[in-house]
Amino acid sequence: MFLKSIAPNPIPVIKADAYGHGLAPVSRTLARAGASCFAVGTVDEAVALRQVPFGGEIISLLGPVTKEDYKKIKAYGITPFIYTWEQMACLAKAAKAAEAAEYIKNNNSNRQISIALKFDTGMARLGFTENDVPELIHKLGSMPHVRVKMVCSHLATADDPEAREFVLTQGKKFDAICLSLRKGGMTFARVLVNSAGILAYPELHFDGQRPGISLYGSNPFWGTRWEAKGQGLLPAMEVMAPILSIHELARGQTISYGQTFTAPRDMQVAIVACGYADNYSRSLSNKGWMLVHGKRAPVIGRVCMQLTAIDITHIPQARPGDQVYVLGGQGKERILPEELARWWGTITYEVFCLLGQNNRVYENSS
Repeated sequence: MFLKSIAPNPIPVIKADAYGHGLAPVSRTLARAGASCFAVGTVDEAVALRQVPFGGEIISLLGPVTKEDYKKIKAYGITPFIYTWEQMACLAKAAKAAEAAEYIKNNNSNRQISIALKFDTGMARLGFTENDVPELIHKLGSMPHVRVKMVCSHLATADDPEAREFVLTQGKKFDAICLSLRKGGMTFARVLVNSAGILAYPELHFDGQRPGISLYGSNPFWGTRWEAKGQGLLPAMEVMAPILSIHELARGQTISYGQTFTAPRDMQVAIVACGYADNYSRSLSNKGWMLVHGKRAPVIGRVCMQLTAIDITHIPQARPGDQVYVLGGQGKERILPEELARWWGTITYEVFCLLGQNNRVYENSS
């Protein structure tokens, strides 16, 4: 509800299995909350979402990559991002097939192929440029079976408060492109902002907004002077693992592979059933933390394939079988996704996508 209060027309991004949270349960939950359009990554993800089932609009951010993708776009009513001339050529061929010719003849506009044109305004990754606009207007003018439903771009630095000028420059470029396309006779929705853009740049909201990481409760401004802009976000994922055993570690004794940790004092150590096979990164060795009975316990020694050691000397009530929070938990010391990402040396996107591959239990979802 927090995002909905500031984003007038949100298009939830649920690509990569909803950032590790699960495509089907997340889409059902958001649909019940009023979402009528979703954005996924691949065309196959779009097909999977259609089969959830979901009857609203589905956007494929990667668009068609294979020949089969073009057939699926037509068959499942998917709106793909189109960002290369090669895609335009393949789209023209697919749309001029016998079936397409028949519904054009019958003037059945509901059978048109809807697309979203993607423009590069500063990300320098994928997209047409402003110089391509005249040619696009010409080509699309000869493709009545194709409807440009959206025009989109992507912000490169919206999560950096010090890069405001670059964000606004992208916004101006995008606005100019849309103006040129509309002068060429097109009508479409304009979609530019991501999560950070939604929170910090209301002047760039245009006709639609694409919340991604913020949907799952991660604050794109965490640790910056704009952190307060995302204070209403609540993490949706928690990750737990059981303590398998507890034992003493004497002063001077080492633990785990490579002897990378030597006990500075007599300690109590818990062995947790979680390791890099569970996507708890080995890079968290000697610098990660877990939550035990509301208190943080540091990771000591190297993270193993399915086991990790933590120091619980200060948590005497811990017992084998207790559930330890790898992510989340209650109280002031809960493990935030942004903190785990920092210890990990990555971003919350990767934390969610990887840890989300473990067994899941959903609450308030069907």
